[in-house]
Order: sequence, then C-alpha cells, then structure tokens
Amino acid sequence: MEFGKNNTPFSEAEFAERVARTKQRMAEAGLDALICSDPANMNYLTGYNGWSFYVHQAVVVLQDLEHPLWFGRGQDANGARITTILPGENILYYADEFVQSTTSHPMQELARNLRDRGLGQGRIGVEADSYYFTARAQAVLVKELPDAEIVDADCLVNWVRAVKSDAEIRLMQEAARITEKIMTTAIDRMAVGVRQCDVAAEIQAAGTRGLDEYGGDYPAIVPLMPTGIGTSCPHLTWSDAPFEAQTGTTIEVAGVRHRYHVPLTRTVYLGQPPQKMADAAKVVAEGIQAALEVARPGAGSRDVHAAWTRTIARHGLVKDSRCGYSIGLNFPPDWGERTISLRATDDTILQPNMTIHFMPGIWLDDWGIAISEPIRITETGVATFCEFERRLFVK
Repeated sequence: MEFGKNNTPFSEAEFAERVARTKQRMAEAGLDALICSDPANMNYLTGYNGWSFYVHQAVVVLQDLEHPLWFGRGQDANGARITTILPGENILYYADEFVQSTTSHPMQELARNLRDRGLGQGRIGVEADSYYFTARAQAVLVKELPDAEIVDADCLVNWVRAVKSDAEIRLMQEAARITEKIMTTAIDRMAVGVRQCDVAAEIQAAGTRGLDEYGGDYPAIVPLMPTGIGTSCPHLTWSDAPFEAQTGTTIEVAGVRHRYHVPLTRTVYLGQPPQKMADAAKVVAEGIQAALEVARPGAGSRDVHAAWTRTIARHGLVKDSRCGYSIGLNFPPDWGERTISLRATDDTILQPNMTIHFMPGIWLDDWGIAISEPIRITETGVATFCEFERRLFVK
C-alpha cells in the first residue's frame, strides 16, 4: 500500500466540504483552532482509522490551513499516512517517551507545535466532554499556552456530522444488510441450554464476515444481551451460563461498514411469554409507528418523542429516558453521536439525511422489552434502514 493515497471510501472533495463546514462553525464560535480528540471526528475530517485512541492523539483544524493536522504517537504516524487524505507535512507525532509518562505529556508537544504556528495567543477550542480528552490534557494545554484562550468547543464537529452525505447513507445502507444478518443469526442460535457466550461469538463472527459482497467492521459496542431479570436494564452483556426456559432476552447489535453503524434491538422469549410482555411488545410497536408518522423534515425531536409518549401512555406505560439518538460514524465506547436526542427538551429540527436510532426500550423493576428501529429522515418523511419484523420473537 502506498502512502499518500486516499484509502478511505470518500473523495477528497467530500473531506474538503466537511472541513469547510467545520471552519464555518469555528468562525461562528470565534475559534482560531480546534483540537479534536474524538476518534470519530478525527476520522470524519481526515479519514484516520486506527486503534490508537488509548493514547493521546488529535486532529487540529486551523482557520488558515487548508488541511487539518494529525497529531499522535510516533509509531501510529504511518497509520495516518496510510488512512488519511493528508499531505505528509501535516502529520505530526511525538516520541514514545511521552506515552503514559510520569514526567511529560503529549499535550506539551502539541502546545509547542501550536506556538510554532503562531497560536500562542489564539482562541483554541477543545472537546472538553469527549471520552478521549482528559482533565490532565486540558491542564497541560492551559499551562503550556498561558497566553492562549482554551475554550470548550463541545460537540462542534459532531453537529456537522449530524446530516449525512449521500456517500455516508450508502455505507449505512450496506451496514444495515449486515445488521439484518447479525440479528437473524442471534435469534436463530438462541435456544434453551445454549450458552450465552456461544451466541455472542456467533453474533460477532456474523458481523465481521458481513456479506459475500463486502465485509463488516468492529462495532463501537459489544453485543448487549441482558436475559431474564437482566432485561430490566439495557447494558448488560453475556456470561457463559446457558439460556433458560421461560425467560426473555433483549439483543442489541449493530452492523458496521467503514465505521458507520446501524444498530437494531429485538426481544426474544424462550417459552410462553407472560401476557404483560406480549402486550408490551404490541404497545411498543404501536408507539414506534406513531412516532415514525411524525418524523419528517421540519418536525422537532420533541414532536417525535411526544408522539411515542402519548401512544404508550394510553396503555399505562411510561418511559423516563429518551427514545432515540443520532447515529452514524463512531468508535468505542459508543455508536451514538452525542447530538440529537429524542426527548421532550430537545429543540433539534429534523433535516433530510439525519440518521437516528429510534430506541424505545422499556425497563421496569424485574423485566423489560426493547424493539428499536434505525431510521433516516428523507426529503418527505422517514425511511427505516432495516427490514426486520417489529415484534416479540417467541421460540
């Protein structure tokens, strides 16, 4: 593989458009530079794709520089040369002596590079609430750039990502075909006496193999498979215990294509489900349909949430948490974009090519049920990414 080639699924023109929209938002926020430590934002702006987010790294956007800068560990620099659209001079790196050191920090090197580029007195944005930007990183930047103004840029790039390009939508449509295969595999393999870990292995193998036409990528979240009383909470994984008769299990998975996720959740019951669970499944499906009838360009996130809430309230059910969130490009530990939330207090107005995981799980004291739908806002309404029956699966 040659360095300097575009090994991403996107054109350089698309990257240029992404950077231009980011710079526009930076200008509105009065930022001279933006330090992006979220690996999804790094990928979005440059194409960088590597499992290196356990050390300090960043993509830096400067208003007066055409291409962003990649900054990371020296041994990952070739990964940046292979996977990004950046010219070689835009790839900066620090020595390994800075890695998990007790005497120095990579942000010292990043600060030095910013000073050398005349930003010692600039207004610099950081992703202060990112999973990957630490309190120490912030403190070192402030100390090393005493004359600069370091401010929280929050989810600036995440909001640029909220509206997908046609090329991104195509990748999500491909990911959806993998999602359908994964969920079919999971439901088919589940049975009384089968170990949970064996089903988890089948799920991960199906997601990695993908389809004959194209393979899958690793998901930002491992398969979530709470079973029995565990269905009362959504984020449990698996054990080596066998599935038991007369129990329900919720399965949340995602097909992934070039880091673009399409998650899906279904609930499976082994045996004869209690009437309350069977009834709840019908209510959830009815609520999803009511919400999707409202989801369209110009509608508010809160309008979709209200349609869902009204529907389930008629049947005596209540869901305190949000019922959906923006999805797309991401890395561990989450496939949500941290922007749009379908909740009563969200003021987001829906636009074409916004993509959302409509996730109306209901978790009660000792049981729960989850049936979800990944959706895309179209020019006139809404489309679902997956074709998968919306019901409680009984085996």
